[in-house]
Amino acid sequence: MNFTNLQIQTEQLPKVEDVVLKPISKSYLKIILLNKLALYIGVIGLVFGLKYIIEKKEELQLNLWYMLSAVVVFCVFNFIVSLLAFKKRKYAMREHDVVYAKGLLVHSITTVPISRIQHVEESRSWLARHFGLATLKIFTAGEAGSDLSIKGLPYIEAKQIKEIISDKVNGNN
Repeated sequence: MNFTNLQIQTEQLPKVEDVVLKPISKSYLKIILLNKLALYIGVIGLVFGLKYIIEKKEELQLNLWYMLSAVVVFCVFNFIVSLLAFKKRKYAMREHDVVYAKGLLVHSITTVPISRIQHVEESRSWLARHFGLATLKIFTAGEAGSDLSIKGLPYIEAKQIKEIISDKVNGNN
């Protein structure tokens, strides 16, 4: 028995950057924005709550306005980053793998080979159900938890992708 370990020419490998990625549903942006808005209202409400708790000390009152200004600036910045990052959320289903790209400041592309997938789940929050969306969770061998989670897919499409992957994993295709 001869051992071989041939070198792979990386130039000949298919490039994941050449894959045409499909953007997630624009309706998912509404969910992101609603969640952000709820968070912002909570944080700003907390700052105003502190204002009424500490009424007596004038120097603390002035600091609270600075704190409120800082919180509002952070919220606006976070809102803008969320809008821009949304455009980077894209996915592709290929014959042998699933590709998902996300991130604005830290851009990542995750590729999960179908041969490593153990099972697939499709889940929906009450807000996602309202907008007709779903999250596709892909679990692979050797890891705890979901290895890839694609949020914001149209429900029908998530269900179809789940069935395609399940058929391939179970050897039906």
